[in-house]
Amino acid sequence: MVRFEKQRIGTVTFEAASVCDVNQDGILDIVCGGYWFEGPDFTKQHKICDVQAVDDYFDDFSDFPLDINGDGFPDIITGGWWGNTIRWRENPKTTSVPWREHIIAEVGNVERPCFHDIDGDGLVEIIPNCPGSPVMIFRLERDAEGKGTGKFHQKTVWQGPSGHGIGFGDINGDGRDDIILSGGWLEAPPDPYTQEWVFHPDFNLGSASCPILVYDVNNDGVNDLIVGQAHGYGLDWWEQRKDDAGKRIWVKHEIDPHRSQYHDMQLVDIDNDGELELITGKRYWAHCGHDPGETDPIGLYYFKINNGDFERFTIDYGDPKTASGTGIYFWVEDLDGNGWKDIVAPGKEGLYLFRNMGRT
Repeated sequence: MVRFEKQRIGTVTFEAASVCDVNQDGILDIVCGGYWFEGPDFTKQHKICDVQAVDDYFDDFSDFPLDINGDGFPDIITGGWWGNTIRWRENPKTTSVPWREHIIAEVGNVERPCFHDIDGDGLVEIIPNCPGSPVMIFRLERDAEGKGTGKFHQKTVWQGPSGHGIGFGDINGDGRDDIILSGGWLEAPPDPYTQEWVFHPDFNLGSASCPILVYDVNNDGVNDLIVGQAHGYGLDWWEQRKDDAGKRIWVKHEIDPHRSQYHDMQLVDIDNDGELELITGKRYWAHCGHDPGETDPIGLYYFKINNGDFERFTIDYGDPKTASGTGIYFWVEDLDGNGWKDIVAPGKEGLYLFRNMGRT
């Protein structure tokens, strides 16, 4: 079991956070919504900009760091439900002025901006999960030196509504990463920007997590799916099989049916044993009191996968006044350089850093 030391960061209640060297001083910082916190102790807080607030929400459902304009400083990509856009905040390279916000595109309600190298060139693309909109890919245009230009190429790969939840990975074993939606999967063509993506309505995952994880859970050589119920109870893995006729089928296995709002999740080697663990937890107050299990205790967990025999370890659990879940967009990175990956967990309950102190 891994031991963590818990630290509350400021008093912010945004639901997204990330880690990057904001001021390029060689020390990692934490970004969370409208503020960034200066490393290594994260007690000094700097304002980024005002963020639209709606009821108990902020319109900030990701904080992905990427140098968009090629000036050597990380900018932040975000988006949200009410703004109907994905956008980026330009790092001003100083703490004396607010970050300027640029709209990348109007895409409709954004459940969460997601980021994946969909074309295999080593650079991530933006692929927002917009439940009522088509599936779109946004690729940052770069100059001859590989630096960002501040412009994006937009490609719509499927006109049907995306549904709640999205993931990326090779379903059919052809070496190309497909796009997984709650109602099926989009088969990637050799050229994702000029050729047709084929939709396979193989399953119904419900109000699925962002992301849906693609991983060979039982080590049988084909990828399976790990899916949380973002707005209900349940965490499951869906085993990919072939029936007697050779048709692809999916068999659902429960991981944890007793906890709700598994909205965000990652696969990370958190205990340094050379194998990936599943890190996830409850998104607190996801629908402001209208989801099953909203008032249950919140928690943050990692699971040993064990070829499908998942084993849960609790990192934090309890009342949201003192405990943390995962929010809508959490981050895992070794902040202190001790060789063990730490967890930055935002949410309506607050922003927390869980420092990984290694095995007990």
